[in-house]
Amino acid sequence: MHREYHRWYSPSLGRDMELLIVGHAGARLLVFPTSMGRFYEWEDRGMFNTLGDMIDSGNLQVYCVDSVDAESWYARWKHPGARAWRNIEYDNYLANEVLPLSRQKNGNPFMITIGASFGAYHALNFALRHPDLVGRAIGLSGIYEVSRWTDGYYDENIYFNSPVDYIGGEQDWGRLELLRKQDVILAVGRDDSLRYSSEQLSSALWNKGIGNALRLWDGWAHDWPYWHQMIRLYMGGHD
Repeated sequence: MHREYHRWYSPSLGRDMELLIVGHAGARLLVFPTSMGRFYEWEDRGMFNTLGDMIDSGNLQVYCVDSVDAESWYARWKHPGARAWRNIEYDNYLANEVLPLSRQKNGNPFMITIGASFGAYHALNFALRHPDLVGRAIGLSGIYEVSRWTDGYYDENIYFNSPVDYIGGEQDWGRLELLRKQDVILAVGRDDSLRYSSEQLSSALWNKGIGNALRLWDGWAHDWPYWHQMIRLYMGGHD
């Protein structure tokens, strides 16, 4: 299994960022770690083994990025507006640094984003902000609005980083046409306290004519053994 480690100074974030690439060809999969997680989380958790046949056959190339959650939404010492701004800088890093690298490495035009728990927020937020760049978005046990991290504060930057909010208010027909071409999959446990958020986002998408697959799993389903099963089931699209 081909593996590359990359580290460079990010102009978007003003600090070094690390990245792991696994695989040699195929659809490009952008992986977000769980809350405040690191780029090596999927490797540590054996997720590459779960997708090993897809990776080794050249059907999937995985790009695992670091998070900056401790500098954005989880930075309680910052003003909420500054937390949102740091997340925008992270979005710029992904769009202007990570994706160009992926295109240099791999000419496959299809991009998938995926994440679990708070990583699902990032996967869906990036995909829905950039429907011209992402063809499929998979959120596992996620939360898709950011009010619990903003201390009651609200501004335009928070709005445009809270998918339930900005999808609900989307009026741009060009963006809506692109969003309606995406394959969006939201998987969550029936007993997960975050189930409501997947249902909110699914409803907001359907209300705008954006099809999506909401899949409810038995029990809590908010843990790695479930996420292993989910990625096998949904990587190629909804069931």
